[in-house]
Amino acid sequence: MTLAQIFEKIVGPEANVSFSAYDGSKAGRSDATVHLEVKSPIAIAYLAQAPGEMGLARAYVAGHIDVHGDMYTLLSQMASVTLNDMPMREKIAVARSLGVKPLLMRVPLPPQEVRRSTMAKLGSRHAKQRDAEAIHHHYDVSNRFYEWVLGPSMAYTCAVFPEETSSLEEAQFAKFDLVARKLDLKPGMRLLDVGCGWGGMVMHAAKHYGVKGLGVTLSRQQAEWAQKAIAEAGLSELVEVRFSDYRDVTETGFDAVSSIGLTEHIGKDQLPSYFGFLYGKLQPGGRLLNHCITRPTGKERTINKGGFINRYVFPDGELESIGHLVREMEDTGFEIRHEENLREHYAKTLEKWCANLDAHWDEAVQEVGQGTARVWRLYMAGCVVGFERNKVQLHQVLGVKLGDRGESGVSLRPAVGWP
Repeated sequence: MTLAQIFEKIVGPEANVSFSAYDGSKAGRSDATVHLEVKSPIAIAYLAQAPGEMGLARAYVAGHIDVHGDMYTLLSQMASVTLNDMPMREKIAVARSLGVKPLLMRVPLPPQEVRRSTMAKLGSRHAKQRDAEAIHHHYDVSNRFYEWVLGPSMAYTCAVFPEETSSLEEAQFAKFDLVARKLDLKPGMRLLDVGCGWGGMVMHAAKHYGVKGLGVTLSRQQAEWAQKAIAEAGLSELVEVRFSDYRDVTETGFDAVSSIGLTEHIGKDQLPSYFGFLYGKLQPGGRLLNHCITRPTGKERTINKGGFINRYVFPDGELESIGHLVREMEDTGFEIRHEENLREHYAKTLEKWCANLDAHWDEAVQEVGQGTARVWRLYMAGCVVGFERNKVQLHQVLGVKLGDRGESGVSLRPAVGWP
């Protein structure tokens, strides 16, 4: 049985994907817009030793599988493909045709994969040193690389598209402004932004609302970039970004806290202390806006230790359901005043990032190496599919720390422009 015949048995003859392999076999439609090429027996070894997502990812990142054409189109076409759909007799036939050699071949893990043993040496999951390494792995890739992918906003979180035709920059401005309006920011207020990235939220709050902002990030490269951007924008008197764990912030009495894309790194067991810490930073009447990726229900695993995302992209990342997060916020003392799901907006955001990476592909490969660039191409395109098909969601939740008599400070109806 040729590799092309195996491919057809797995994905079906009607898939809009063409296929070729080192054994000379070919399959698929001649007019397919995407072509999958298996370049060497090492790719088969990766697949034999880790069937499914992880084997494919390793073979692609290591360069033994090539994808010619749009990665999103390939992943969308193959999103529902599973070996479980193959009858047992065909699985046996495939195994016999491949033989035992792929199982015995020694193939190294791509250097972009985080080793479990390495993380274990840094302590238990979400210990400070281990969290710092997880953030370093993902965010300290290259500021120049991020500039190409994210565009001028340098915002690495879900944008909010006012219109279908809105640009990425317009949508990221709209996201920051939506957060600012939900927090009811006004001149002279103090804002704490935890997991602040390259400082986009605190700079937006200072420039457009006259707010004094403190942002903290565990990425040294992010902090250095943000500090320079703040100075160039003339906002140094209002804005500070620190290279720091959010747990090391000693100041209190903030009027508002924004957490945009940090909760995914906190971990289920740490959520009570996380929300408790943020609650303690607010003065009565203060607001928390929590913006994060979630699971669609409470039935899924919060962490997939052996999955591609955990091993290559977000080590130790955990996703909860929105119901669980809301309950944790309530149990901490927050009164929930607003919640919305921006799932479709994140799919559109990721589409824009994918297009930016493709437009700067050669430069990106030169900057970070082919393996890392391929990790990003695979990860972002896969996430587009995930958000489109409701495998993951993106929620914003607004909570208020009530005053002694239960006063919230929230108007009877949201201000104009609140969705």
